Parts: sequence; structure tokens; C-alpha cells
Amino acid sequence: MSNLYALFAANFPADRSTCCIETHDGLEYSWHDVEHASARMANLLASLALPAGSRIAVQVEKSPEALILYLATLRAGFTFVPLNTAYRAAEMAYFLNDAKPALLVCAPSTFGWISKLAFAAGTRQVFTLDDQRQGSLLERAAAQPESFETVAVTDDHLAALLYTSGTTGRSKGAMLSHHNLATNAQVLQQYWHWQADDVLLHALPLFHIHGLFVACHGALLNGSKMIFLPRFDSATVIRQLPRATVFMGVPTFYVRLLADPAFERSTCASIRLFVSGSAPLLLDTFDSFIARTGKTILERYGMSETAMMTSNPYDGARVGGTVGLPLPGITVRVVDEQRQVCAPGVIGAIEVRGPNVFKGYWQMPEKTLLEFTDDGFFVTGDVGCFDAQGYLSIVGRSKDLIISGGYNIYPKEIESFLDELDGVEESAVIGVAHADFGEAVVAIIVTAKGATLTEAGVIAAMKASIANFKVPKQVHFVDELPRNAMSKVQKNVLRERYQLVPEVVALP
Repeated sequence: MSNLYALFAANFPADRSTCCIETHDGLEYSWHDVEHASARMANLLASLALPAGSRIAVQVEKSPEALILYLATLRAGFTFVPLNTAYRAAEMAYFLNDAKPALLVCAPSTFGWISKLAFAAGTRQVFTLDDQRQGSLLERAAAQPESFETVAVTDDHLAALLYTSGTTGRSKGAMLSHHNLATNAQVLQQYWHWQADDVLLHALPLFHIHGLFVACHGALLNGSKMIFLPRFDSATVIRQLPRATVFMGVPTFYVRLLADPAFERSTCASIRLFVSGSAPLLLDTFDSFIARTGKTILERYGMSETAMMTSNPYDGARVGGTVGLPLPGITVRVVDEQRQVCAPGVIGAIEVRGPNVFKGYWQMPEKTLLEFTDDGFFVTGDVGCFDAQGYLSIVGRSKDLIISGGYNIYPKEIESFLDELDGVEESAVIGVAHADFGEAVVAIIVTAKGATLTEAGVIAAMKASIANFKVPKQVHFVDELPRNAMSKVQKNVLRERYQLVPEVVALP
């Protein structure tokens, strides 16, 4: 397997003077620009005499230069460590001390405090880069040659160290090789029918697998132009959609588009593929999008450790509430507590095996060993079930499983019923400690605009729909649910916030 960058470069358009990246403010970067700029940065990295296998940690705002830095890191044979721009001092100290990067690239505005943390963690060099093409990284790279011989690598050579999103506990660094990422990009290119004239409207961040490894990899491997937006803004997206053919987003993007009166069927007439991931897409959003646009969102399933595992088909039925079928070359199974494969409709633990699966957790050999089965499957920590047609549905995280009075309760099942109630915009269900039951079910609800709901009314409605032991014992109403940068609900935050008072809980 060659260097991942070499795979991309082999598929750049024959005419490299054409546009590769267009920014929101009208700047254009040709494929030549990307090739030459990444060469200059790769030459700079090589000139620093960094140890073999060095990590390059990056916490910068989204920009074409940030993507080019990623490509340069690949070309030079180092390991890219993207870090969420929302991380503050305590979080950055953890990542820097864990990854031990030889080089950190940060924003000029954060250099003062981050550089101190970096040097304390043993980082050799700190460069700066902002989203206005300024910073010491570009100043140093400008004097370097614009050609670079891309470093040859083995299949197991690390391309990226991607820290898990950390919705529960400390983040772990997932080690992803050039082979992991290349094979997954190639599968998705074929499965999603990337076409020669595709244009990707890119509104996702670059520090996450969705924006970097799914969206950018897809466009680079296909030689397709990207329209780069610094962040999601419904008005800007609506204005740019007619110029694109592919759009990828988290469910929140689609909810906000549907809430904008300017989002009409004609707006997205040119889009052949809408993709959703990183968090569950509500069936109501799925159906409403079809009704508004005539387009069916394609939902897929992946995680930091595995890249993409399953996808609804490009051709064929896209089933709302599911994440589709296992991708070609990837084996996904659902097993019970005895590790026996579950029959269709039976909920169990989701496990995966394939060339997409990561090499393990950085500096955590014991944790890595625990997360793999004897026959080589990675235990995702998700629970779900296949239907009779082979479509996978995610029920929730195994660590979110609620055991109340000896019964296993899956939050996703209860949330699906809550979300169907009039006046409920969205919901989250958690389990909290209870002296009698072990755990009790608690629901947190975001009320739709103009609706009036009561705790008693919600509980009564749920008692008419589901078994009594699943009915929430408390209901709380909030303006919004806490989420991380990729729109995943942070249930650990909710569990800390809502502690059940045992004496007010009625027995089921």
C-alpha cells in the first residue's frame, strides 16, 4: 500500500489548473496549488529532523491551509493528530502529554498558553496558523521547494491519531494507518457512486472523522472540487447548495435547514447525495426532508476506531431509523452475552472486522486487547439489531444500558416513543442510581416551540405505549441538550446534572 497522499495525487484531475478548493469568500486553490503548498510544508517538516513516526498535533480553525497541512503530514510520513478547536487548557494538557507530539500547530491567538503546555509536555516546536493565511507555519514554509518526493510507507504506518469524542470518560487515541483510511475511502467512492463532475459542499469541521476522512477523502480521491465553508450556517448553505452535488452533515444541519423557510425543493435540485452521520437521525427529520425536498438522506455508521462500517445503499431502499448494510469487505455482527450471533430483530452487541479497523489505542495495549475478540472483531460498544433485510439499527451505547429492577432497558427505544409525542422536539433518556431498582429511568425533553408539556402528561402517555418498567420515573424539560462538537448528546453531563431523589419515585 502506498502513502495515502500518493493515492489521492494519482486521482487528481489531468488538468491541475482547475479548482480544488473554493472558499466562502471566493478564493480558489487549484490542484497545482494544493500539490505545491503541501510539498513546501512537507519539506519544512522534513527539515526539522523530527524523529521517525513523530506526531504532528494541530488545533487550528478550518481553512484550506489546515487541510494542506494534513496532506503535508501524510507526504512526510508523520502522524496527524487533529484536535477540537473548542478544547481548553486542561484538555489540551491531557492530549499533549498523551500524544507527545514533536510539533504543535495552533492559532496565533492561543499561542501564549498552548505553547507553554506543549513545551512542558516535551514538544520540540510550536508553529502558528490562522484562517486568514497568516502564521509562522506559512512564513517558514514559503522558502521551501515546491516539489517533494512523497515518503513510501508500509500498510501499518500510522497516518492519524484520532482521539475519541469523549462523551464518557477520558478520550483514547485511535491509531489509524494509511491502509485503514485508503481502503475505506476507496470503498465509499464506489458505494456512494462518486462521479466525475461532483462538487462537495463542505460545512463540517476538519478535526473529526466525518469532515476529514469521509468528506475530504471522498473529494480528494475522486478529484472533485470542494466548496469550503468555515462552519455551518443555514443561509450560506442554502445559497451554495445549487452549486454542489454532494452534501454531508450531522443531523443538526438537516434540522436547521428544515427550520429555514428559504430551504425549498428547488434549492437542492442539483444535489444527488445528502449524507448524515456522527449522531442518530430522527425518523421525523428523515421523513420531513423527503417531504420538503423529494431527496432521501443517506445515513451511515462509523466511529473513530473504524471509519465507516455500514451505509444505506446509494441504489436501493434507504430505510429511515437504520444505518444501512455492512460496506463491502467489512463484516458486522450482532452478538448476545454468550457471543452467539443474534437472530434478526434481537438486540445485542455490535462488533466489526475488516481493513478499516484501527490498530489499537495509543499507549493502551491492555485496553486494546480487551476491545478485540479472539477471532479479531472490534467490540464497538454500541448495541443494536439487524432486520430481516440485513439493515442495522443502533439502539444505543452499551455503557448507556439501563438495568432497572433486573430488566435491561435501552434508552434509544424509549427516546423513539418520546420523540413521537406531540410537543416533543427531541429527547434523551438516562439511568440514574436508585436504592430499590439499581437504576431508574429519567427523561430529558426539549419542548417544541409553542408547546406545553407536563411531567404527568408525558408519563401517562408513555404508560399507554410501553411496559411500565421502561416508563420514565422523572421528566425534565430543557431548552437544549448538551452536545459535543459533532452533535452527540453528552449523556454523562446529563447524568451528573439530574440525580434522582429516591423517596419521590413510585414503584412500577
